[in-house]
Amino acid sequence: MTTTTPSRGRRRAPTRIERAAGKAAALQKPRVILALLLLLGLTSVMLLDGYLRAEVGGDQRVRDGASSSKVPDKIINGGPIISFRGGRATTTSVPSRTIALTFDDGPNPTYTPRVLKILEKYDVPATFFLVGSMVSRYPGIVKDMVDQGNEVGIHTFTHVDLSYQSDARVRREMTQTQLALAGAAGITTTLFRAPYSSETDAIDNYSWPVYKKLGQEGYTSVFVDTDSDDWKKPGVSKIVKWATPSGTSGASVLMHDAGGDREQTIKALPEYIEKMRAKGYTFTTISGVIEAQNTNSGPADGQTGPQPQGAANGRNTDATARLQAAHREATGATLYEGKALVAAVAVAEYTVPTLSVGLVIVGVAVMGRFGMMLILARRHYRQRNRRRFSWGPTVTRPVTVIVPAYNEKECIANTLESLARSTHPIEVIVVDDGSSDGTSEIAREAARSLGMTNVRVIRQENAGKPAALNNGVRSASHDIVVMMDGDTVFEPDTVRQLVQPFANPEVGAVAGNAKVGNRDTVIGAWQHIEYVMGFNLDRRMYDLLRCMPTIPGAIGAFRREAVLQVGGMSEDTLAEDTDITIAMHRAGWRVVYQEHARAWTEAPGSLKQLWSQRYRWSYGTMQALWKHRRSLTDKGPSGRFGRVGMPLVVIFQIVTPVFAPLIDVFTAYSMIFVDFRAALYAWLAVLGIQLVCAAYAFKLDKEKYRYLLMMPLQQLAYRQMMYLVLIHSCITALTGGRLRWQKLKRTGEVGTPAGAGR
Repeated sequence: MTTTTPSRGRRRAPTRIERAAGKAAALQKPRVILALLLLLGLTSVMLLDGYLRAEVGGDQRVRDGASSSKVPDKIINGGPIISFRGGRATTTSVPSRTIALTFDDGPNPTYTPRVLKILEKYDVPATFFLVGSMVSRYPGIVKDMVDQGNEVGIHTFTHVDLSYQSDARVRREMTQTQLALAGAAGITTTLFRAPYSSETDAIDNYSWPVYKKLGQEGYTSVFVDTDSDDWKKPGVSKIVKWATPSGTSGASVLMHDAGGDREQTIKALPEYIEKMRAKGYTFTTISGVIEAQNTNSGPADGQTGPQPQGAANGRNTDATARLQAAHREATGATLYEGKALVAAVAVAEYTVPTLSVGLVIVGVAVMGRFGMMLILARRHYRQRNRRRFSWGPTVTRPVTVIVPAYNEKECIANTLESLARSTHPIEVIVVDDGSSDGTSEIAREAARSLGMTNVRVIRQENAGKPAALNNGVRSASHDIVVMMDGDTVFEPDTVRQLVQPFANPEVGAVAGNAKVGNRDTVIGAWQHIEYVMGFNLDRRMYDLLRCMPTIPGAIGAFRREAVLQVGGMSEDTLAEDTDITIAMHRAGWRVVYQEHARAWTEAPGSLKQLWSQRYRWSYGTMQALWKHRRSLTDKGPSGRFGRVGMPLVVIFQIVTPVFAPLIDVFTAYSMIFVDFRAALYAWLAVLGIQLVCAAYAFKLDKEKYRYLLMMPLQQLAYRQMMYLVLIHSCITALTGGRLRWQKLKRTGEVGTPAGAGR
């Protein structure tokens, strides 16, 4: 071969095909990244939702009975408000006949609005210590709360006992709650109440360092004097009684507007307000207590200095009432980050429940499909294997076998050798589609060495597989044409079995039983399971429903007149086999499955080649479905496929596989964060159902069960790859991309059927 070198300074202009290939290659990587980002985004939404519900990172530990030997006595015996100035801790007590009404654990969409309504009715301000995750989920309630003149404080983001947490976790709990407040109401706060805290005498050696550190950062820690214990649901009268301080003492009073059933609190609150007012008490906020203390005594060393006027007696109606003394207006990055957090939570709150419902529907549909496949597959097997079953008079006339080949030097000789053993009279047409590896010469030499006088080799310029098949159909001498791939081998009886259904004049096409020949590798074994269970079991079901979507390119037979009637093999899609199968249905021909006609094909041997093949299949199938979308409204056989076959293909070959990764993500999420044992049992149950279906498919195809040992690993690895391929294909279709034909690298390791092994 002579190689011509371009002269210096000149470059050959790329051909149209090369330009298209380069453009397609350039577009693939962004689409793969987009598919992965989509899955990552949905996973992140789930993790965020789980974090909000304390499933991710939740910590239910509560410290009890620890020593308080390192806590100063003035703190343990002091007032319920602890602030730090100049590094010194100072406590503040609630003045006589004053109630600082506080609520914990909110906001709650059921009870908090009702509490706010009661407070507004009685013109009573309160301080709400809010859980950040709840703030981000119900920002509107918090905004109403602040606009109404109430005060808010931090109750951590996930309601954890901070005495168990690292400094980083403590900082994260506080920062995230501040961001949630900024996003919800445009403020931050200096008030803090620790979950599971009560009176100051409960401060221990583990929690005290937390309060000191937060105090140094500007937080005021708030405890209680009087606990209503309303969370115990003791009854309205006891809640009122337990919330009432002794004598005329002032008190920081604790109630709850969330965390469970708060009906008793709702009923007790008006009664409590009326009772305390009858005793001469006024209601204020925590900032109001601090302001009253400063007004009466002036700022002492270590005490909180003067603050803006709070709600000391009733609700402040001044225009600045919204900005309580403890509140700070959120600005800059804090405000925008807060809004972003609230927006992200809103997405998670909407997305996760929607996905959960969708996945339940998908799960039920998939389980229903498994059941339908088993029932129809059994019926198909029993029907086609009855002794008296017959398609009609035995078909003995010769047929034409068309072998499209492009760079098949490793396989073409084996293909012809298998055809030489055919028990049915055949004519073989090898259409060399512009191969550059000597495929046509190898085919001629193989035919001569095998003594096959019935072989014709036609060479054409490279035009694609559909063009090669059409060339073969036009050149065929017989009225039945069998199509096979150049990397496939037939058993001696394959052609005879494949053409028998044509005894029925309604049959226009027959799908054979394609099997993986190179199944001794892990990837090959995975594909073997998929072929037996996912393809051939499906074809039995589709056969009985008369809506077979695809005749495999590796082994299929057609009436020549039917192929010509529908315009031949179309170049409109990358799945010409699916395209022509649907076209045959629409033309009124019956398409059936012949399980006893077996072909052994070489499956992709690497993950890269497998991705390329399945990507083309998935994308081509979508193209074919879109091309024939009008069958949905057609009448007759075309309408039958459109209203039966097309929905089944769309639901079970596109929609459910697209959502299937989320089922796995939900499962993994549940195993890690919710209930490992329950999630594992659920996964094993689904795997068990799939194993039953696969085992039955293997039984019908008389395959060795040992390959099913690879099925759990297939579900963990191979299936995920197939999902990503489908998502990638969907993105390509939605973005209007065009995919070129991708030639797979062949090894020729699938020899004669006897050498294929089972």
